[in-house]
Amino acid sequence: MNIPKNIKTYCKKCKKHTDHKLKQFKPAAARAVSKGQRKHLFKTKQGYGGKSKFPKQPKKQNKKPAFLAECVVCHQICYFIIPKRMKKMEFAEKK
Repeated sequence: MNIPKNIKTYCKKCKKHTDHKLKQFKPAAARAVSKGQRKHLFKTKQGYGGKSKFPKQPKKQNKKPAFLAECVVCHQICYFIIPKRMKKMEFAEKK
């Protein structure tokens, strides 16, 4: 799906609709010593494994892309999520 590089949307800081530059959101690497990660490792490493509780669900093949929208006027950054699942996303080229 082609998505424009610039969109006009509401900016909370300016309190009006302004142009925003989009760039794709990529999460940073997970912290190795966070509490959730330590709990998960402790649960999975102990004992002999046993029988798994639930059958594994098949993973969905596509995701809803998340973007970072930066206001051109005040440079405030906010999330911009398109609520549709898509396999492939690319920014549209200007003609």
